[in-house]
Amino acid sequence: MKKNMGIIDKAIRLIAAIVIAILYYTTIVTGTIGLALVLLGAIFVLTSLISFCPLYLPFGISTCKTKD
Repeated sequence: MKKNMGIIDKAIRLIAAIVIAILYYTTIVTGTIGLALVLLGAIFVLTSLISFCPLYLPFGISTCKTKD
């Protein structure tokens, strides 16, 4: 797996995951939508930790700085 996520992309995903977790645990978001958002937050954390987003691959997107 080649890294395709830059630091800003990773930070945005981690912040979004934290916000989702706070909304879920304070019961602002509940039910099926809450669980779906928690799953999305978990995916954001996982992709941030490994610096790879599988959805970027088919579109050829990379937010990493290139080494010239």
